[in-house]
Amino acid sequence: MAIETVSTNKAFGGVQGVYRHASAETGTDMTFAVYVPPLEDGAKLPVLWYLSGLTCTHANVMEKGEYRRICAELGVIFVCPDTSPRGDTVPDDEGYDFGKGAGFYVDATEDPWATNFRMYSYITKELPGIIAANFPADVDRQSITGHSMGGHGALTIALNNPDRFRSVSAFAPISSPLNCPWGEKALSGYIGANRADWRAYDTTALIEDGARVAEILVDQGDADNFLAGQLKPELLAAACEKAGIPLTLRMQPGYDHSYFFISSFMEDHVRWHAERLG
Repeated sequence: MAIETVSTNKAFGGVQGVYRHASAETGTDMTFAVYVPPLEDGAKLPVLWYLSGLTCTHANVMEKGEYRRICAELGVIFVCPDTSPRGDTVPDDEGYDFGKGAGFYVDATEDPWATNFRMYSYITKELPGIIAANFPADVDRQSITGHSMGGHGALTIALNNPDRFRSVSAFAPISSPLNCPWGEKALSGYIGANRADWRAYDTTALIEDGARVAEILVDQGDADNFLAGQLKPELLAAACEKAGIPLTLRMQPGYDHSYFFISSFMEDHVRWHAERLG
């Protein structure tokens, strides 16, 4: 579980670091960012995972997410993984919505993707071990959030691992990959033509099939150009209502899909998670 330190910077009394390690799951080097707030010697702090969206790396939220001040205030470690394996030997696609930068947080079963594109296992198994071994993380107090494709990842991972995360939220998540062009392209390519196999990676389908979490917070801009065609929060709302899952869906007037939107509500999400992390 050795890691290489790429860079560290002091911020709000804590340390913003970027790290690299050789991943057994993806068969590549993987880079991730971690913010550790100021803490007393020997202390263990709760962890908030943030999963990024299409085309992003760890750097997008690290540079634009504006989470450090509130994480320092509340004593929350913030973990920012990459969105896919990287490297010259990793297969890719010409589109921005498939291949490198678009791992969709699934374990691919179709060639040539199956060898490297194991982002579900990387996020749920390998990287948590790296974080626990190298940072002052309280492994019993973890929560997860994400944006767009990463919102899809956060919700599906939380639903598939209800005992792992104390809370889950999302910014403009892809609510049902089964019912949007992004999801149909990604899941057919990574998982194959059998749509029944996709349901394990679809938030709405997971809830319909019996998966449960205590509650969900979602922020969505009503000026998001992907709202109607790709994100479809109304499908998530209907599934939650039928299942009895409390969903706070906040439609934010005038906000788009960008990090201007995410950074505007990041503090709300960190505070919401911190209350549930204890």
